[in-house]
Amino acid sequence: MIELQLLWTALVLYVVAGSAAIFSVVWRRRPERLVLTLMAAGLALHTASIATRWERLGHGPYVTMFEILSSNIWSLMLAFAIAFWRLPAIRGSAAVVMPILFIMMGWIMMADPGDGSLPSSYHTVWLFIHIGFGKVFLGATLVAVGLAGVILSRRTALGLRWFERLPEDVRLDDLAYRCMAIGFIFESLMLVAGAIWAQDAWGRYWAWDPLETWAFLTWLVLGIALHARVTYKLSPRTGAMLVVGVFIVAFLTFFGVPFISTTPHKGAV
Repeated sequence: MIELQLLWTALVLYVVAGSAAIFSVVWRRRPERLVLTLMAAGLALHTASIATRWERLGHGPYVTMFEILSSNIWSLMLAFAIAFWRLPAIRGSAAVVMPILFIMMGWIMMADPGDGSLPSSYHTVWLFIHIGFGKVFLGATLVAVGLAGVILSRRTALGLRWFERLPEDVRLDDLAYRCMAIGFIFESLMLVAGAIWAQDAWGRYWAWDPLETWAFLTWLVLGIALHARVTYKLSPRTGAMLVVGVFIVAFLTFFGVPFISTTPHKGAV
């Protein structure tokens, strides 16, 4: 199918872009324009793939594991491409971010690309709003974890040499904090939109099903991390460790819990 050909081509472009970005950090070269061009080309093809499948099936990429991985790879790549474009000083963080996306790309290649049936509870605009807020949250968190990875890597001699051209840790920590604050806002909106959708779909705002519980736990962990950074004036290293912890919990919430749960929330990420 043409949609799969477009997707696989997009993934190849992402891998080449990520490899070039990692190469630039290790060998201290500057192929930023090439990396950005490859990212943009991959996003264009990926967008065409998602649109083609959407037109064929009549629903968006939010039902099967394959569709959810595809849409999240797209949204995460878009979020990081925007950061890569608008914040040249942090482009070296691609060496941390891209391997995370490589893992998701490997995962989608093992997923079944077959079609899924759309539950009746998904026929609401609040689903799109809920998912959109969630994608912004995860994208902001991905940019933050890239900066946190740079800070932690600099604790080694190799990492210090690789990332010497990036801003000092204090500035990276401040940027990561700002990204996490954006993420907190959008996750809060995601929870509110999700509650409205749940009331419309199942007649209740909240039922403590596994995904709701983990989403609330992620919100709490993120809130505690932001509060601790402001209240206790944490060092960049400690702040970076908190960012990594939040990202791990968020990743488990988005990509783990929905697919071991049998609740109505299953697959709705």
